[in-house]
Amino acid sequence: MDSSAELKLGYIPYLNCVPFFYRLQQNGFKGTLVTGVPSELNRLLQCRELDVSPSSSFEYARNWQKYLLLPNHSISSVGKVKSVLLFSPVDISELSGREVALTGESATSINLLRVIFREFYSLHDIIDRVPDIPIETLIADKKPALLIGDRALYQAQLAPTGMKIFDLGEIWYQKTGLPFVFALWIINRGILDRFSEELADLGQQLTVSREQLISHPSAAVVDVADKMGLDVATIVDYWNTIDYRLGKEHLRGLKHFFSLCKKYKLLEEEPELNFWG
Repeated sequence: MDSSAELKLGYIPYLNCVPFFYRLQQNGFKGTLVTGVPSELNRLLQCRELDVSPSSSFEYARNWQKYLLLPNHSISSVGKVKSVLLFSPVDISELSGREVALTGESATSINLLRVIFREFYSLHDIIDRVPDIPIETLIADKKPALLIGDRALYQAQLAPTGMKIFDLGEIWYQKTGLPFVFALWIINRGILDRFSEELADLGQQLTVSREQLISHPSAAVVDVADKMGLDVATIVDYWNTIDYRLGKEHLRGLKHFFSLCKKYKLLEEEPELNFWG
């Protein structure tokens, strides 16, 4: 088959995506995987170089007219997420006027942090930027910084004495009582005529793959632990912490986040949530 006729699927090489992808091809997926961090996949979606991808919920919001959502799947948290972390030498309430370093890998986490500062702590004078040096270097120097993904999981074990660690998923849940949706499965509208059957299959393949791994993580976790330098218990606990569903409460949390992004002019408008099928 000509590769141009295959579904191009984005793949985030983070631990939180392993349950979706570890057995995906074994469960019948025959398309092409395109690897990138969330910000890279956002760009590829915008340029129509990807057909479907797990990608930043904020990317959906700012370009929602171009996209549809695959039902029932997300990367969310109900409380702690463990991999979207603010490292700080002081409490959040004491960060007024400080500069906070941001990861360049995510749109959702950056804007969640901005919402948390403004809405929950009335902090409107924080400067944030993506630095030219690794975030880990700044954390070692006890500078406030946001880190996500596997690097955040790993850095949480190494943070210097005196550095506080704030879990953004936990803060959101404490303040709102709602899940937080970090990533959605986003579909480019232009592919619907060509890939309707493949999209139907993909939804089922993702469900089966995820359920298989969460129920029986042994083979995958050994592979991942060797590559990551994290112990098996930490990885299994992390997979069980992530919420991969997309139900009514998730959508309530998503809409609330988008409304706050509009309130603070991080979005020009609140998006409609439009689903495939």
